[in-house]
Amino acid sequence: MEITANGVAAAPANQKIWIAVFVFAFLGLMVDGADLMFLSYSLSSLKKEFGLTSVEAGMLGSITLAGMAVGGIVGGWASDRFGRVRTVVWTITLFSLGTAALGTTHDFTSFASFRFVASLGLGAVYVVCNTLMAEYVPTDRRTTVLGSLQAGWSVGYVVATLLAGWILPAYGWRWLFYIAIVPVVLAILMQYIVPEPAAWVAARRKLAAEKAAGMKTQAKESAMKMIFANPAHRRMFILWSLTAGFLQFGYYGVNNWMPTYLEKELHMNFKAMTGYMVGTYLAMILGKVVAGWLADKFGRRAIFAFGALGSAVFLPVIVLYHSPENIVYLLTFFGFLYGIPYGVNATYMTESFETKIRGSAVGGAYNVGRIGAAVAPASIGYLATGGSIGLGFLVMGAAYFLCGLVPALFIKEKLYDPQK
Repeated sequence: MEITANGVAAAPANQKIWIAVFVFAFLGLMVDGADLMFLSYSLSSLKKEFGLTSVEAGMLGSITLAGMAVGGIVGGWASDRFGRVRTVVWTITLFSLGTAALGTTHDFTSFASFRFVASLGLGAVYVVCNTLMAEYVPTDRRTTVLGSLQAGWSVGYVVATLLAGWILPAYGWRWLFYIAIVPVVLAILMQYIVPEPAAWVAARRKLAAEKAAGMKTQAKESAMKMIFANPAHRRMFILWSLTAGFLQFGYYGVNNWMPTYLEKELHMNFKAMTGYMVGTYLAMILGKVVAGWLADKFGRRAIFAFGALGSAVFLPVIVLYHSPENIVYLLTFFGFLYGIPYGVNATYMTESFETKIRGSAVGGAYNVGRIGAAVAPASIGYLATGGSIGLGFLVMGAAYFLCGLVPALFIKEKLYDPQK
């Protein structure tokens, strides 16, 4: 293994280590997704124990998304500055410790405070794991691999669902958060096994050489300055910020409230609800993997738009036409559809920016969008107070429609190869 001048381990030449990288990145996204869902399954218990209103319960989701937005932006910058692997390790440690601390809280304020801290790590891990993986995988199978990587998040949802079904009835919501300390072990192993990608190491060497030579070039500019100084980069950043905002407004609004919707408005018992959610998440896993394969065959743009527009159409179908007989089929098909945009999103975005600004651009655009999406859970909570959660889901459908429309009209694909 090669070591650079600043002590960073670089990927060895001509060696296919991306499979090992995939395993660690997959596990990273899995624990990220599981952590995120712990809150969704704990909402009913938290409302009862802390005496929360529906708006306050929704605010916990919004606080989570706000923290993830800040963490994603800072994490993207840190991955450009300090390395993709180092940043993943630090952020996994942060969200593991922060989430475990939630089990010690006794009121809304302390819970919200620790949740924000943990969410800083949650947001960064998602962005940097995808950037790390994109810089290891060959172009001809990048979306297939990154689509499969996105399934890690959905596997995390399944893990969280199974754990919630076992732990919550028997031990209570606090133990669901205590077990989040386990991923620290993953961070320690990753630090010693996974090297930094060669493209990142080469970009850092170039900047270091320019600084050493005293060149008044982009070496002295921050990545964000480079983005906004270049009209093409600036336009792409704005378009992806809008797309990410609409995607996450729909995705997190639905994801945060779906368990409560099934339990409170469709009157399912907790065990039946978790069973239905497992089916939805398994369908989502399939949707992400299939979307990745199709995007390598037919293009990132077309498959992304299909998934987003399909989700927009199908959300009203669930709300308006569900019945005890068809709800399992509706949820399964919807799970497949709303997994598709996330199966393509990582590749589509990372190929929109060049290596020296990729971490900051992807982290910035995705998480500027997440700031907008942070209002989604609280918005549904507000609508649930005056009407129903289902009404909020119709608003999420409109967000999905715009999410599909923007890239279909304005965002070209394969602008940059992350391995160069």
